[in-house]
Amino acid sequence: MDFTTSDLQALLTDLADLMRAERDHLCALDGAIGDADHGIAMEQGMVAAAAAAREVTDGTLQDIFNAAAKGFLNAVGASSGPLYATAFMRAGKALGPEKSVPRDSLRQVIVAMAEGIAHRGKAEAGQKTMLDAWLPAAEAASAGADPSAIAAAATEGAEATSGMVAALGRAARLGDRSLGHPDPGAVSAAMIVGVICKALAAS
Repeated sequence: MDFTTSDLQALLTDLADLMRAERDHLCALDGAIGDADHGIAMEQGMVAAAAAAREVTDGTLQDIFNAAAKGFLNAVGASSGPLYATAFMRAGKALGPEKSVPRDSLRQVIVAMAEGIAHRGKAEAGQKTMLDAWLPAAEAASAGADPSAIAAAATEGAEATSGMVAALGRAARLGDRSLGHPDPGAVSAAMIVGVICKALAAS
């Protein structure tokens, strides 16, 4: 069964619902090493992205991802705004001006989003950022792993950030005091990967 424009709009709505449900949890994680607002930013961004996506009535998958990117960026001024806007635009480019693609193409979405975040954020694995979830997921997706294994790779990557000292962002100011706390951006990234993997596994 192919992945269609309506499937993408539904996926983005699922992401908005998830970030709304997890907002307080993500804010609590962020409170330990940051500004305690990551959950708010992710909820606002995904809700805006989903709303913008629903307004595209006769567009392609790329059109919908581009609308989501603009919606997210307009809603979130924090660092996650440009990062996820870039990720969505890269995902749209990966799927192209099509109204439906094979569902397995969602692997390319995961890879493209990871690459977009890495390029825009100028970060790499091991620096206690969302990339510590995105990059393992992209590697697993590229290697042909099944959806559950891709999602598990993202979750394990997020959990591993507890053992890292933050090298970037506000958390980097804490130095060794950032140890023992997972990166909230990596935790939310693993949640996002999980939703995409659920769509990948659907038949």
